[in-house]
Amino acid sequence: MQVTSEVKKTIFKTYGGSEKNTGSTAAQIALYTERINHMSGHLETNKKDHSNTRSLLRLVGRRRRLLNYMMKNDLTAYRQLIEKLGIRK
Repeated sequence: MQVTSEVKKTIFKTYGGSEKNTGSTAAQIALYTERINHMSGHLETNKKDHSNTRSLLRLVGRRRRLLNYMMKNDLTAYRQLIEKLGIRK
C-alpha cells in the first residue's frame, strides 16, 4: 500500500503549514520518513525483495541530503523536526 493522498495532505498540513505547501524542506523530510517507515515494515516480512531494498536506500539518502541542507540553514528547526519525527542522528 502506497502513502495515500489523505496521509500526504495531513503531513503537508502538519509540517509544511498548509496542504498546498509541498515544497518545504520539513514537509519533504516528513513525507520521506513516512515512506521509509512503510517500506521498512514491508521488508520485515519480505526479506528477499531486493528492488524494494534499493528503493529504501535511495529514499534514506535523499532524506539525509535534505536533513543536511536543513541543518546548515536552520539548526533549531532541524533539531525540532528530528525530535518530532523520531529520527535518530
